[in-house]
Amino acid sequence: MTAVTTELDVPSGAPARVETPAPGDPRLARLSLNQKTVDGWGLREAIDGCVAAGLPAIGTWREPVADVGLETAARWVREAGLRVSSVCRGGFFTGAGDLSQAARHDDNRRALDEAAALGAPCLVLVPGGLPAGDRDLGAARSRAAAAVEALVPHALDVGVRLAIEPMHPIFAADRGVVSTLGQALDMAEPLPVEAVGVVVDTFHVWWEPGVEDQIARAGARIASYQVCEWITPLPPDALLSRGMMGDGHIDFPRLTSLVAAAGYTGDVEVEIFNADVWAADGRAVVDTLARRYVELVEPHL
Repeated sequence: MTAVTTELDVPSGAPARVETPAPGDPRLARLSLNQKTVDGWGLREAIDGCVAAGLPAIGTWREPVADVGLETAARWVREAGLRVSSVCRGGFFTGAGDLSQAARHDDNRRALDEAAALGAPCLVLVPGGLPAGDRDLGAARSRAAAAVEALVPHALDVGVRLAIEPMHPIFAADRGVVSTLGQALDMAEPLPVEAVGVVVDTFHVWWEPGVEDQIARAGARIASYQVCEWITPLPPDALLSRGMMGDGHIDFPRLTSLVAAAGYTGDVEVEIFNADVWAADGRAVVDTLARRYVELVEPHL
């Protein structure tokens, strides 16, 4: 496609393929900036960046919110007129790490309270990996399922959905024993739909055999739709292997159409963990993701 502007995309440095949408452009009405995409920005900068670019929503992380205080964070978001599309993150249920089961439960209850205070519809749950020396994936998944179920009463009380995020199998050992959308739905379906849903993250599910059927099966269980790219070669730290949409291998029109057909009408978060993106100017990152979103994602919602 021929470049139409003099702007450069990040991190590729390629000429932009479409014009940057201006604030107020109706195509931005469901676009959310996940804070991790601009990791060098604090919460205040991320909020201001959303407002300047005309993005109506932000996905917050607990640590930057804690840095400024929950009350301040909620006030900033409210005064900026933004929606909080999700809060990252809860979970880590499987016993890996230093916290006891009771401490993990209490921390997740606090995370639900924080999400409620911010007006977020869901708390993203990263299930957790295998404890040192543990090789029993099935048992770890069972512990995660039990932990989610134990949180349901509090989720219903505060009006925030628990959003189980399946993670690509490369993360099964250290952070995500729930590896497919199908497994996440098996965990969610016995529980009230208003309390427990799933995250459809393109990075994690694009490869999944039968993903079309699983997205259709998810239906009203889809609590969050997150987009970023699968790029190759993978960097040494696989956690930082998410790319800017359009720079890799994912068919965003297809996956987005499937999510839309399943009935999802919520915000679409761009969540990118990538050292080159993080090193770029935050404003250029937001402009690039807005361009890629209106080119590759929004037309298919």
